Amino acid sequence: MSFFAILLALVLEQAHPMAANHRIYKAIASWADWVARTLDAGIRHQAWVAWCITVLAPAVLVMLVHWVLALGLGWLAAVVWHVALLYATLGFRQFSHHFTAIRDALEDGDEARARELLAEWQRVKVGDIPRSEIVRHAIEYSMIAAHRHVFGVFFWYAVMSIVGLGPVGAVVYRIAEYAQARWQRPQADGSRVSEVLSEVAQRAWMAIDWLPARATALGFAIVGSFEDAMDGWRNHAQKFPEDNDGVILAATAGAINIQLGGASLSKSPSGDDEDESDHLASGGSSTPGRPAEVAHFAQVVGLVWRTVLMWLVLVALLTMANLLG
Repeated sequence: MSFFAILLALVLEQAHPMAANHRIYKAIASWADWVARTLDAGIRHQAWVAWCITVLAPAVLVMLVHWVLALGLGWLAAVVWHVALLYATLGFRQFSHHFTAIRDALEDGDEARARELLAEWQRVKVGDIPRSEIVRHAIEYSMIAAHRHVFGVFFWYAVMSIVGLGPVGAVVYRIAEYAQARWQRPQADGSRVSEVLSEVAQRAWMAIDWLPARATALGFAIVGSFEDAMDGWRNHAQKFPEDNDGVILAATAGAINIQLGGASLSKSPSGDDEDESDHLASGGSSTPGRPAEVAHFAQVVGLVWRTVLMWLVLVALLTMANLLG
């Protein structure tokens, strides 16, 4: 079931991607805001209760629907439900069009347009950064987005499918990521959550993403330059052992021999952006490799799609093992 659900969801998402303002995402935002307004008292144990309700309640609900469908209508209805959930939690096309637009602008020699697109995408101050920096930032943002919207969901869905809880893994991962980002920004009424709740959401997200981030880094190493990717991973992990995103970027840099990390972009004055910029730059250093060039875009696309195929093969093997077992 897992393999076919992932494959169908990927095909559906490529053919008809969900808009960033889809009502499902609006509902999740409203849910997270309501829980924060209702339960956020700036107390640590209450913050953990708020986080658990925000993340786990939807996961329990989707699992109950799965069991009702599986027992009442059969496995085919359950597969359809899995496809719908993966379609909602995956988001390949939610970031790839930004990547493609920036690449096309650079290939046309329109660096001003590329800077504008980068600033709009990440809501950051770009300034007059050179061409190589546009490429570097676009690649870094895209690889983190690919992990969070694709490979991280794959990981927890596949792992939890072993015990029959695949939907729980996908939903928990996606909402945990959304909550930690949402609670860094003002809510709908302009208020902000307490620092305690924001910290709890961030710590929970780091714990949930620890294994998927390293699985993604390993995948990049396997389908890219293994030795260089592993070397970059080890060097970065020694300096920043809790930096999940940095591990991914370090492995990416080694896998395609590109220089990533360095000076970060400035956040916009509104402060309402989801800051995913330069996780590798936490130590102020960059990886070894060639300076970023437009030609690296094609290598990045190849790296991502080879990793997707690798995951599909792994999930297919797990599905066969479950059927035979």
